[in-house]
Amino acid sequence: MSEIDDIFVIGGGINGCGIARDAAGRGYSVRLAEMNDLASGTSSWSSKLIHGGFRYLEHYEFKLVREALGERETLLKMAPHIIWPMRFVLPHHSSMRPAWLLRLGLFLYDHMGKRKLLPGTKQINLTTHSVGKPLKATYTKGFEYSDCWVNDARLVVLNAQDAQEHGAKIETHTKVISASRENDHWSISTRNLRTDEISIHKARLLVNASGPWVDKVLGEAFENKGSNNVRLVQGSHIVVPKIHDHDKAYIFQNADNRIIFALPYEQDFTLIGTTDQDYQGDPSDVKITASEIDYICSSASAYFEKPIDANNIVWSYSGVRPLFNDGATEAQEATRDYVLRVDGDDLPVINIFGGKITTYRKLSESMMDKIATLIGTRLGAWTADSNLPGGDFDVSDFDSLVAKLEMEFKFLDSTLATRLVRSYGTHAWTIMKGALDVEDMGQDFGGTLSQREIEYLMKYEWAECAEDVVWRRSKLGIRLSEMEVSVIDHWMKNKSESHQYAEKQRSQHC
Repeated sequence: MSEIDDIFVIGGGINGCGIARDAAGRGYSVRLAEMNDLASGTSSWSSKLIHGGFRYLEHYEFKLVREALGERETLLKMAPHIIWPMRFVLPHHSSMRPAWLLRLGLFLYDHMGKRKLLPGTKQINLTTHSVGKPLKATYTKGFEYSDCWVNDARLVVLNAQDAQEHGAKIETHTKVISASRENDHWSISTRNLRTDEISIHKARLLVNASGPWVDKVLGEAFENKGSNNVRLVQGSHIVVPKIHDHDKAYIFQNADNRIIFALPYEQDFTLIGTTDQDYQGDPSDVKITASEIDYICSSASAYFEKPIDANNIVWSYSGVRPLFNDGATEAQEATRDYVLRVDGDDLPVINIFGGKITTYRKLSESMMDKIATLIGTRLGAWTADSNLPGGDFDVSDFDSLVAKLEMEFKFLDSTLATRLVRSYGTHAWTIMKGALDVEDMGQDFGGTLSQREIEYLMKYEWAECAEDVVWRRSKLGIRLSEMEVSVIDHWMKNKSESHQYAEKQRSQHC
């Protein structure tokens, strides 16, 4: 008779992996199934920010903003390799929100959260300050405040990695095809989309964290027809060559009362977005539209001295945010807060509607409160003072960690050493263990990506193909040619097939 897990999580995005990690660390037995790769949906389509949500104050989302502001420094200390402080410049536009309103909003922003590490707001003269140089001369006054940047997909993977280290079972490319209540447990049928193998699992409680697919899962796996719990909102971004030399970001007010960001991205680029428009259709098919490109370019060009030309776009991405359907008239007005809904009494399923990456840890704690009520308490809350894998160093020690890696592995150039620490933190030493010279890095795939690093990603981070590596575990795809990506894909496929063959031979021998 197969074992009965305490919790079965459907969905390998930030909420699903965060819940799996928190639950496993409290002593629950956990299994997670993700139908694609980890972070292959909404969690890698974000604006890459850990932020309070300054604009949400206009919609009176004070609870959400307070919770998000409080999480910025908690997450920064938890993962100082993939999260770091960023200053945001907000130029004042006299025909839009008045200066007094911006000052009031930023005062609240500074004082609603538990801010100790991040510097506060200040007013700046754009005519003399370096951050004013890329802007049109009409912008003379602005404000500067703090939030944080995050490598969003790596945040998901590191939560999954830590969940596994605490005993959770993580299964990627595994789709839940049905779930039914049987006596004292759920019976969950899954299909491995790589092998087509069907498996049956048992669990006392189900968590539906499938993001944009939450209603589809309810319909297909639970036969819950006619669900309309989430509002799918498309958000798109463009990437252009670097617009400015400093490391600060911009937040621009638009005439339609929306805002867009212009963010430093991967050293040599600027990331600009996002849009907000309702979306109908399969979330996996979403693509940036011509009208969105025009909107982003014209919105940014209203501020930058040098217009943003669509012909300069080097990459773009688009994703769907599954916002809780609160009946708001406009997509931009829909709440960004999350809702947890329990369905069933003796054998419950808890559905997650909405949420944002900044508050995923608090959402997980709220989920634990519900789970404790439904199936009993194990250990207490623990994640607030924890570190994600590789993040066991002080926020201020990043540069010294890079220097230490360069000192120990003298054949590494500073660009690669910095990227390894920025991606893996102290786990960079796991990748580099035993390497004596550049030949020990194995095949060079371009963009500073080596065979040694890919082997680490395949062994420890569920990477199975080039897309997993170059667009989620890293963002090196922006620097690689189609041919280079194809070579990586071919190499990984051969490596995986060789490993599977060796495992089969080993099992037959045993």
